[in-house]
Amino acid sequence: MRADASLVAAFTEVLQRCGVQAGDACAVLSETRSRAALVQAAELALCALKARTFHVVLPGRTPSAPVPVRSTGASDAIDGLDPVIRSLAASTLVVDCTLEGLQHAAELPAILAGGARVLVVSNEHPEILERCLPRAEDEMQARGAMRRLKAARRMHVSSAAGTDLHIDLADARIGGIWGFTAKPGTLTHWPGGLVLAFPAAGTVRGTLVLDRGDVNLTFKRYLQDPVKLSIEHDRVVDVQGDSLDAELMREYYAAWGDAEAYAVSHVGWGLNRRARWEAMSFYDKADFNGTELRAFAGNFLYSTGANEVAGRHTLGHFDLPLRGCTIALDGEVVVDKGRLL
Repeated sequence: MRADASLVAAFTEVLQRCGVQAGDACAVLSETRSRAALVQAAELALCALKARTFHVVLPGRTPSAPVPVRSTGASDAIDGLDPVIRSLAASTLVVDCTLEGLQHAAELPAILAGGARVLVVSNEHPEILERCLPRAEDEMQARGAMRRLKAARRMHVSSAAGTDLHIDLADARIGGIWGFTAKPGTLTHWPGGLVLAFPAAGTVRGTLVLDRGDVNLTFKRYLQDPVKLSIEHDRVVDVQGDSLDAELMREYYAAWGDAEAYAVSHVGWGLNRRARWEAMSFYDKADFNGTELRAFAGNFLYSTGANEVAGRHTLGHFDLPLRGCTIALDGEVVVDKGRLL
C-alpha cells in the first residue's frame, strides 16, 4: 500500500488545522516497521505546505517483554537517544508515525518542553483516518467535556450488565483529544474525539462488567461472553468468568508479573459520532490500531496500565471500550445507556 491523493489530502487538511506554515521545521518520526503509506503521506502533505521537512527513522527494537505488547500508546522506539530527542524538541511539529505512539513515551515531556507540538497518527488503515478526519467543531465539543470533567468531584458508571464503578476525581489529570493541535508543547492524536481522566492513586473501586460485544482492544477482539472485573484501590483483584475472553485476560495480566499492570490507567468517554463501534469487523488485525473504537460516541473507556499521575509505570495495558453504560458526574448524567448527551 502506498499513499494516494485522497490520503495526502486528508493529511494536508489535518496539518493545516495544526497550524503548519511555510518554512516550519517539521519532523516525520517513524520506525522501520511503520505503515509506509502514512509516512509517505505525511512527507507529501508537509512538502505541499512548504514546510522544511525531515525524517527520523528508528530501527525496530528486539522485543523484551514476556508477551506481545499492544495498545500502550508508549512507544519505546526512541529508547532515550538524546540526539533524536533534541531534534524532535527543536521542531515546530512532529508527525508521529511510530507503531505505538508517543502519548505515554518516556521521552515525551522533553520533546514538548522544547516547544514542539506532536501529532500522533494512529497506526491505522488509511480508510479509517479519512473517515475519522477531525473537524473544527470537534475542538469545542472536547473542550466542553473537559470543563465538565475538571469541575466534577466524582464519576459513577453503571450498566444493565452489572457495572457499578466509583471514581474520585480529586487530583486527577484531565485531558481531551480532538485530532489536531496548533499550540506549542502539546500532543494530539488522529483519530480523535474523547475525554479522559487519569485518576490519582487509591481513587477507583467497584465492579466493571464487560458485556457481549464490548471490546478488548489489546486483543482486538469483541467479547463473546461477559467478563466481570472486581476493582479495589485502583486494581483489578479478580477476573471472573468461565469463557475464553476471561481466560485470555487472566493469562495476559499474570504474564507481566507486575501488580501495576492490574491498576487503572485512565477512564473517560468517546465523543466522535463519525467513529464506528462495528468498524473492527472490516479489518484484519494487522490493518488497524483501534483508536476509532476508543473514540466512538458514548462508549465508556476503561484502561489499565501506566498512569503517571498515580506514579505507576508498566507496559501491561488494556483498553476496554464498553457500550450501554451510564456515566454521571456529581450525579449529572453525561452519557445515558451509551447515548452521548
